[in-house]
Amino acid sequence: MDKYKKNISFTLITVVIGFMIAIQFRTVKEPIVRDTRDTWELREDVIKEKELQLKLLREVRSNEEKIAKYETELKQSKEQILRETLEELKAEAGLTEVQGYGIILTIEPVYEELLLGNSVTSVSPDLLKRLVNELNMYDALQISIDGQRLINTTVIRDINGETKIDGHSLNHLPIEIKVIADDTKAAEKLFNRMQVSKSADEFFIDNLRVKVNKPDGLITIPAYENTIRVRDLEPVNSEKGGNS
Repeated sequence: MDKYKKNISFTLITVVIGFMIAIQFRTVKEPIVRDTRDTWELREDVIKEKELQLKLLREVRSNEEKIAKYETELKQSKEQILRETLEELKAEAGLTEVQGYGIILTIEPVYEELLLGNSVTSVSPDLLKRLVNELNMYDALQISIDGQRLINTTVIRDINGETKIDGHSLNHLPIEIKVIADDTKAAEKLFNRMQVSKSADEFFIDNLRVKVNKPDGLITIPAYENTIRVRDLEPVNSEKGGNS
């Protein structure tokens, strides 16, 4: 029995010693990797990290200053913003004078017919509407006829045998039509298309001719002078859910 216990003890001691030798061998075989950089390299790395940190702090402060500046300007410029918005709306509604590149159309009598005694004194509203629709189809931005600015609510119609634009009579010839395009390239494109215009050809049936001219400089179109009438609008009743 004592011999059996001695064998077990010997076996355990042998296992422990073998385990310790294995651990020591592994430690020697795989040494710990240490930072081999010298002191100066470490200092340079620390300096770079600090510079990066300072750069980030400067950017944060700069952005905070910009935000504070924008907030201050926004508070101080509400009135200016409203004025600019009002001017933009007036320009979109046609209530301001505009300049740009474009073409000038002239509606005039066919003089050969005048020599034959066929007098022409006015232009049909239907022909004018077709011409305006064609100009809009070719990306015209602004149009004036006989000095009258055309806007979204403009009405061209016959009143007592006389063609009128928002009450302005077109009872004389020639009639000048100014058209502004987006830029010089668009103006050139508009000029080329109107040279072969189908609606312009229809004027010849009424002994009229449409001449297409491309001016050298900018074209000026006046502001809309009549009162813009707004219909079918009601004030909001705050008691029924509107914002006060």
